[in-house]
Amino acid sequence: MGSRVIIGIDNGATGTIALVGLFNPIFMETPVKKGQDYTVKVQNVSRIDWARLKELLEDWKSKADEQETPIFAYVERPYTGRFPKTVAIAARAYEATIIILEQLGIGYEAVDSGHWQKGMLPKGTKTSVKLKKASRDVGCRLFPMHAELIKKHTDADGLLIAEYYRREHG
Repeated sequence: MGSRVIIGIDNGATGTIALVGLFNPIFMETPVKKGQDYTVKVQNVSRIDWARLKELLEDWKSKADEQETPIFAYVERPYTGRFPKTVAIAARAYEATIIILEQLGIGYEAVDSGHWQKGMLPKGTKTSVKLKKASRDVGCRLFPMHAELIKKHTDADGLLIAEYYRREHG
């Protein structure tokens, strides 16, 4: 039996998801689809593609089970700031992700960004612009095989969440 397999999920329709501890680290943008949002006015929004996300997580769980390795997910808690539309979208993405994890029997914990950032990013990194740049720089340094996607996405949050908790609990 190997050590634990960790899934890191940077919550939201613009987030990323990563797996560390099984083979080579896997890093990708969260699967999403466009849909209509019927709130005050009809508009298109990005939503979690729950079928694709479920298929992906099911595959990862199956591979971990084959290796007799426990698997666990750390999901970044949605931002509950001052932008109601953003909060609603993040909450829906979080709920869809949690439902899938529960359906598949993958244990999870909701985590705050400040916790893993403190352990993975340089001390004193505060503003959102500096946090994003630090995430990108650290991600490219630790995981050069994913540098192209990290630069395209502009951060490595899902990967750094997974790596932080692998180091802490692996």
